[in-house]
Amino acid sequence: MRVAVVGGGIAGLATAALLASDGHDVDLFEQRDEVGGRAGSRSTEGFRFDTGPSWYLMPEVFDHFFELLGTSSAEQLDLRVLDPAYRVFYEGAPGQDPPPPLDVVADTGANIEAFEAVEPGAGAALRSYLGSAREAYDVALRHFLYTSFTRPIALAAPDVLRRLPRLLPLLTRSLESFVGSRFQDVRLRQVLGYPAVFLGSSPDRAPSLYHLMSALDLTGGVMYPQGGFTHLIGRIADLATAQGVRIHLGASVTEVTTAPVSGRRGRRRARATGVRWRDGDGTERLHPADVVVGAGDLHHLETRLLPEELRSYPESYWEGRDPGPGGVLVLLGVRGELPQLPHHSLFFTHDWRSNFDAIFGGRVPDPASVYVCKPSATDPGVAPEGHENLFVLVPVPADPGLGRGGRDGGGSPQVEAVADAAIAQVARWAGVPDLAERVVVRETIGPGDFEADLLAWRGGMLGPAHTLRQSAMFRSSNTSRHVAGLHYAGASTIPGIGLPMCLISAELVLKHLRGDTSSAPVPAPIQPRRAPATSPVYSAESPENPQS
Repeated sequence: MRVAVVGGGIAGLATAALLASDGHDVDLFEQRDEVGGRAGSRSTEGFRFDTGPSWYLMPEVFDHFFELLGTSSAEQLDLRVLDPAYRVFYEGAPGQDPPPPLDVVADTGANIEAFEAVEPGAGAALRSYLGSAREAYDVALRHFLYTSFTRPIALAAPDVLRRLPRLLPLLTRSLESFVGSRFQDVRLRQVLGYPAVFLGSSPDRAPSLYHLMSALDLTGGVMYPQGGFTHLIGRIADLATAQGVRIHLGASVTEVTTAPVSGRRGRRRARATGVRWRDGDGTERLHPADVVVGAGDLHHLETRLLPEELRSYPESYWEGRDPGPGGVLVLLGVRGELPQLPHHSLFFTHDWRSNFDAIFGGRVPDPASVYVCKPSATDPGVAPEGHENLFVLVPVPADPGLGRGGRDGGGSPQVEAVADAAIAQVARWAGVPDLAERVVVRETIGPGDFEADLLAWRGGMLGPAHTLRQSAMFRSSNTSRHVAGLHYAGASTIPGIGLPMCLISAELVLKHLRGDTSSAPVPAPIQPRRAPATSPVYSAESPENPQS
């Protein structure tokens, strides 16, 4: 079949690669001049910054994806295990000095000992907690992540049924409550609760089933691909083009074209016939297709590219949804070394319930919990010799009204104020008093940039939050209810936020087209229906582009 993929982030690239490998004729349309989407990259004055994901978690998902395409993670990536996995800095209780930082390392036993040193009895509690997390993670991989929940009976596997008495309560109890019943020290609670942020949520809003994330970062599972996450995106793009995918850059899709369905069954009112798109010169073009895959922001795809009567998720649907947090990103090139900071650092405020309440209540938190990535600790190619590369992330409300970022303090006043406060906070908590004076490159990105550049709903940084009503079978579906042949992939859809989830969503599209309703991953490698034809990457302006 002829397939048009809308969006060149990791979900779009992965979907295109898998469908082309399965024998389909695939074109991918990306509005920007480079692929990657949220997993973007910026370079200036010898520094190269990843502007999106920075944690390589759930390695089994990456392994399986590459195996589907006849290769492996080891062949495509140079992965380094981070040790420490990350360092946690604490604000401390009011009127008290902050406690020393806590390192989470690559050795599970050492992490258990570190918890025990903070709180007597917490070591044994952590061992039990990680056992539960590992069980939930393994069950999720086998039964809940590689399914669109179209055939519930497929989920009734014996090992799922045996575990139901333990699994069901995890859906109705918050992660905060689940952790709090096992650990008393606020620092340990924060270490175990912060993975909710990776899911666009907060510990009091995320179901406790997501404690499964701790089976990854506390057991030696944090890695980094040399060359950064932009290198990961490049490898997937190369695999897609090797399978015959034609990538059109600077190609803005303006409409999913459809035709009425005669004698329609159920809710299907139309079928997809292709996409209408505009090149960099403003010329409108029509690309026919049998299948269209929307792999960008689902709100934009549904409310801008389809007529109202064909929308599965109209504007009224989004009015009651949680967009997750926005973010202010601060990209810093720093003169001299920063031994105080490992590859990943987390800066937690003492009262982080107020921190999250502010974010989800529409206010910028003050002070804010902050995440800092220093990839130059692992990858010398991201900064000039004698300098460090810092990526600072401050979660804020998903509100484009906060403005856009800029170079050297040239962003909106609100964005730059958040950046100034974060730099001062990192300097004070980590013991780098001259940090601001040593900054030689500074660039900020705000919620307005996420909305304008990535078409992100409400300027959200990650995608719709993983609350109970926006997780698993309650998340937006991978298929349109009203348009046959229209499918969805990416962070807005099942299974959810994050690079591994986006890879799985791509595989779910493949399963849909194959009629596979199982809850298991597709056997690897893909057995193509025909030999794929190699083709070059085409830009929208290329005179050789067969669709121009």
